[in-house]
Amino acid sequence: MENLEKFYINGSWVIPNSTETMPVLNPATEQKIGRITLGNGTDVDQAVTAAKAAFGDFSQTSKAQRLSLLVRLKAITEARFEDLAQAMRLEMGAPISMARSDQADAAVGHLQGFIDALKELEEQITLTSGDVLLREPIGVCGLITPWNWPMNQIVLKVVPALATGSCCILKPSEHTPISAMIYAEIIDEAGYPPGVFNLVNGDGPTVGAALSRHADIQMMSFTGSTRAGIAVTQDAAPTVKRVTLELGGKSPNLVFADCELETQITASVQECMFNSGQSCDAPTRLLVERACYDEALHIAKRAGEATLVDSPEKEGDHIGPLFDKIQFDRVQAMISTGIDEGATLLVGGLGRPDGMEAGWYVKPTIFADVSNDMCIAQEEIFGPVLVIIPFESEQEAVAIANDTPYGLASYLQTGNPERARRVAAQLRAGSVHINGGGINYGTPFGGYKQSGNGREGGMMGLEDYLETKTLHGLT
Repeated sequence: MENLEKFYINGSWVIPNSTETMPVLNPATEQKIGRITLGNGTDVDQAVTAAKAAFGDFSQTSKAQRLSLLVRLKAITEARFEDLAQAMRLEMGAPISMARSDQADAAVGHLQGFIDALKELEEQITLTSGDVLLREPIGVCGLITPWNWPMNQIVLKVVPALATGSCCILKPSEHTPISAMIYAEIIDEAGYPPGVFNLVNGDGPTVGAALSRHADIQMMSFTGSTRAGIAVTQDAAPTVKRVTLELGGKSPNLVFADCELETQITASVQECMFNSGQSCDAPTRLLVERACYDEALHIAKRAGEATLVDSPEKEGDHIGPLFDKIQFDRVQAMISTGIDEGATLLVGGLGRPDGMEAGWYVKPTIFADVSNDMCIAQEEIFGPVLVIIPFESEQEAVAIANDTPYGLASYLQTGNPERARRVAAQLRAGSVHINGGGINYGTPFGGYKQSGNGREGGMMGLEDYLETKTLHGLT
């Protein structure tokens, strides 16, 4: 990890201007595993200057040239696959089996999705009016990514910039810098020209704000909390740059009595607990039809008790720790709030699992008999905590599902295809997962309401990084 304290600017690993540092901790052991430098405004200026200078030539590259670079990038990513998986196991506590199958796999899967989309992208179209429409790279992009899905979000932002001919400065989460450093090494080996991709570590109020406010950045793409997304938008407003956001969620999961109850309830609990509940689109509100409510509680209890918590170093389908003490304390506070609000504690509760004295491990927790006005039903907890809410009718289920400021994802379990279509049409969310259906690479992802704007992945993910120009009178 020789480059961990450096920044990648203009094709080289450079010593930062800033001297402020921060330890990188292993959340499973609470031990220091490295140190990063937290950048400042001067570091950002240097990166933006490099990206701006590189844009002139890179924006003029052909689609064939950019596709060739992406294919090379994919080959090197595959060669460094295990390095990426081990990095996320170490820095964020992702169990190694899941770090390979999901966290690192996203680096390859999303990249292939963008390769496929770029092949289909029409960069010049003659309109029925006779005018010509051009799609051109937007310019220099500031990219801010979170700690919970490090490579997933880095690839969803960096690759469309590279694919369209834009240049970028990445600010990864300061809590998960190792995987980002490895990805910078991968891009360097792929042969991208100096300045096309740059990496500056730092915190949101300093480096994130400097990027958002910078006059020479034409676009900001941010994934994180709704609160921080608002700050990015406000900082970007004076320079009228494009802002795309993928923010928080409190996703409903509607369970009707006509579904395969044992299968779908069990899978729903597992989906909520996956990644230790640290996913913005996790189905954290389980809405259950009253006709099957008691049976659903028994199934959910069994599934919750069967959720294993163990070391990220071990192979298996267990969950690991939360990513740091701040999040651990927040989740403990929310569990305490649920108890105080009068919800029925079905599984789990306060404290670490038995036998775990170190590490930010949380008991998989399920609350039953929750009403949607409770704090635990309205606020994003971002831990392995599920709330179960009963409903009487389809109309009430939809009303409860939509009674949230968020709208990132929703889930629906029913054996009736007509009901599935009818209910899905009424859910105010960017995706609807029906009977366990998962999202595929290349499919756009994003939310309604305070879950953000814009879409990531595939063709729509490319379009966010493109400007439109029309030509008139061309012969």
